[in-house]
Amino acid sequence: MSRAERHRLSSLHDVELASLAAAGDRQAFGELVRRHGSAVRGLLRRMGASASEADDLAQDAFISAFESISEFRGEGAFAGWVKKIAARACLRRMQRTKRLRDLAAAGADDEPPALHPDPGGRMDLDEALKGLTEGERFCISLCYGAGLSHAEAAEALNLPLGTVKSHVKRGLDKLRARLAPEDQSVEGRRDNG
Repeated sequence: MSRAERHRLSSLHDVELASLAAAGDRQAFGELVRRHGSAVRGLLRRMGASASEADDLAQDAFISAFESISEFRGEGAFAGWVKKIAARACLRRMQRTKRLRDLAAAGADDEPPALHPDPGGRMDLDEALKGLTEGERFCISLCYGAGLSHAEAAEALNLPLGTVKSHVKRGLDKLRARLAPEDQSVEGRRDNG
């Protein structure tokens, strides 16, 4: 591909690239993969996939996206559309390996792993997500990382809607508490905001 062609593709909007890809332009789809591959792999890692699993699942998701690119209507962001495909692929793999068998039984009493902030007291979102129970992490990753509604996440996880909502609420409460600056409590922010 020439430098001019790379520049032309990089200046197009995702919807335009998807339209070109639907017409058979593989280079246009390659630009979409270049733009969104890292975000898709990041979502998969947050869902618990290892680096190599995330790479494999992302590749599978982009192949599925390419095969069904004509279904992308541009009503939402391409990134959200491909993340949903990737999240569902990840869930299917986990279901095959039985990792979700105890997710419905996971409750608030589960002990998440200990968190280790850096010496400056800072913690990033990925580290904070590791401190959630598996159910909380999955539900938050699906609803906020992949853009699924609570109902879509419940369907994907084969869980009651109320369980997904509970996991999301508990997980968000824990994330707020863990990511809040030490000199400012969560309640103090509510009073000021």
